[in-house]
Amino acid sequence: MKTETNLQDQIEVLRGKLTGDMFTDMDIKDEIHNLEMKLKGVKPMDSHIDCIGCGS
Repeated sequence: MKTETNLQDQIEVLRGKLTGDMFTDMDIKDEIHNLEMKLKGVKPMDSHIDCIGCGS
């Protein structure tokens, strides 16, 4: 599926930007997490919010 490939490509690009510094990487990791949730079709239990429910 083209959308799935596009999400995977975006995740790989973001992973390439990780520095190893937790504070610098925080926003990038959050973006990766959100893309992975879309890729896997996972939503927080309270689906009217976007990932606040899982603490990310």
